[in-house]
Amino acid sequence: MTTLRQFEYLVTVVDTGSFTRAAELLHVTQPALSHQVRALEKAVGGPLLERLPRAVRPTPMGRAVLPHARAALADAERLRAAALSAAGLAGGELELATVYSVSLGLLPPVLRAWRAAHPEVRIRLREFAHTEDLRAAMAAGQADVAVGPLPTGWEGPIRELGTEEFVLVLPADGPTGPEEPGGAAGPAGTTGPDGAPVPLAALAGRDWVHYAPGNGLADVVDAACAEAGFRPGVAVRTEQTAAAPLLAAAGLGPALVPANIVPPGFDGLVRRPEPPVRRPLVAYTRTRPDALTTAFVELLARRVRLLPDGASGGAGGGAVGSADVSADGFS
Repeated sequence: MTTLRQFEYLVTVVDTGSFTRAAELLHVTQPALSHQVRALEKAVGGPLLERLPRAVRPTPMGRAVLPHARAALADAERLRAAALSAAGLAGGELELATVYSVSLGLLPPVLRAWRAAHPEVRIRLREFAHTEDLRAAMAAGQADVAVGPLPTGWEGPIRELGTEEFVLVLPADGPTGPEEPGGAAGPAGTTGPDGAPVPLAALAGRDWVHYAPGNGLADVVDAACAEAGFRPGVAVRTEQTAAAPLLAAAGLGPALVPANIVPPGFDGLVRRPEPPVRRPLVAYTRTRPDALTTAFVELLARRVRLLPDGASGGAGGGAVGSADVSADGFS
C-alpha cells in the first residue's frame, strides 16, 4: 500500500536530485528515506529512481508515477487548508438540515447575518417535511447540524432555541367561527396575533386548510384539535407550508400555522388559539460540534425570535425539560 509520505519522499528526491539533500529537507535519516522509496517501488512493482554516480533521476516508470504523486500531495494540502480555514471560520462548507416551516420563518434572517459575518463559508441547506425525516437524515450523517422540533430519543448534543408559537389564520372579512365566537373579524392586513384569542373548539364545525399527511405540521394540527375535543374537517390539504396562511386568508377555512411564517403585510386575520399551541425548537448534532458548527448555533440562538425557553402551552408545546436536552458541546 502506498502512502502520502512515500509520495513526498519520491517527489523530494526527484526535485533535489539527491537522497542526501532530500533527507536533509525532510529531516529524516538517509537510510529511512531509502527504505521508504524501496517500499514504494515494491508497491508499484518496479524501480522508480535511477541512482547515478552524482545524481538521481526518475526511471520511465518513475516519470509515469510522478504526476500522480504530485497530485495526491496537492489534494492532501488542499484538504488540510480547507480544514484549517473552516476551523478559523474563513472558509469551508456547513451542511444544515431543517424542516420546511423553520426554513421559511426562522432561518432567512439568521442566514443573512451569517453570510455578512462569514462570506467565505458556504451553506448547504437540506429541507424535510417531517420531524422524523429530519431526525433520520441527521442520524445518517447527511448534515452537520439540524434545526427543528426536539427529536425523540436523540443521544447527541442538543441546544435549546426557544418555543415556537402557532397562530390561527382566518379570512379578514369572515367570521372566526360558526357564530363568530371570539368576536367579529378584525381589520385586513393584520400581521400579528392581536385581539382576543379564538377557542379552537369554536372552529369544530369548520372545514380547515390542512397539511398533507407527510408534512409534520399535520400532526400538530390534529393534536391541537384533538385536545380541543374534535377532529378537523378538511377543505384542502397542502404540501407547501407557505401556502396554508394564503389559502386561509382566501376564505377556504381556518389554518394553524407557525407565527413566524406569516408574511409582512399579510391580508388575513391572525389570532392566537385557545388553548395555546406551541412546540420547542432545538439545534442538534450527532457528535460534539466543531468550531464552525458551534459558531453557527451560537448565532442562531441569538437571532431566532421565539418565546423564552420554558414557555408552557397546549398541544405540540410545553417546556423543554432540562433533563431532555443539553448545551454541552455548544459552549
